[in-house]
Amino acid sequence: MTDKASGQAALQALLSRYSVGPKHLQEPGPGRDELALMAQAALRAPDHGELLPFRFKIVQGAARERMAQLFAAAARAAGKDEAAAALDAERALRPPVSVAVLARIDLGHPQVPAHEQWACVGGALSNFLTAAHLLGYGGKMLSGAKVRDPGIQAAFCDPGETLLGWIALGTPLRRPAGPSRKGGVDQALQDWA
Repeated sequence: MTDKASGQAALQALLSRYSVGPKHLQEPGPGRDELALMAQAALRAPDHGELLPFRFKIVQGAARERMAQLFAAAARAAGKDEAAAALDAERALRPPVSVAVLARIDLGHPQVPAHEQWACVGGALSNFLTAAHLLGYGGKMLSGAKVRDPGIQAAFCDPGETLLGWIALGTPLRRPAGPSRKGGVDQALQDWA
C-alpha cells in the first residue's frame, strides 16, 4: 500500500507521459532487463486467470534489418516504387528498438467475451508504454497499412494471432510539449443522466 504522497508522485509520472515517434528517438534503446520490466507491467493489465490474449516480440539488432526488408517488400506489393520502398525500409530502422504487439483473441471462450480480451490487450499496451516512460524512454504505438500486409503478418504471427502494430522505443531527442487533445478531459469524462 502506498501513502498519498507517493501516490501523487506516481500520478504525476503517469500524467507526464507523452508519445514520441521514431524520428524523435535515438540510442540507447531499452536493454533486455528493461524490456522485461515493461513486460511485467503489461502483465498487470486486467486479466482473466490463465488467459493471455497478447504477446510482444522484440525487434532489435539483426532483426531490425529483416523488418526493414519486410517493410520494403510490403511497399512494393502495394504498388509503390523503389524510392518509396527504400523510405519504408528506412522507417523500420529508425527506432533503436521496436516491439511487435500481437493479439490472440479466443472468440469462442466460454467465460471471457472477446471485448474483455481486447480490453486486456489495450491495458497491456498502455502499461508497457507507461513503464517505458517511467524508465526514461520515449515510445509510440505505430500501425497502418503495413500491419495488414500478409507477408508481415506471416513473419510475426503464429496461427490464431493478429499483428496490431509496433511500439517504437528509444531515448527521446528532446522532451516535446505535452499532449494536446481536442476536448481534453471534458470530452473524455462526461456525466450520464
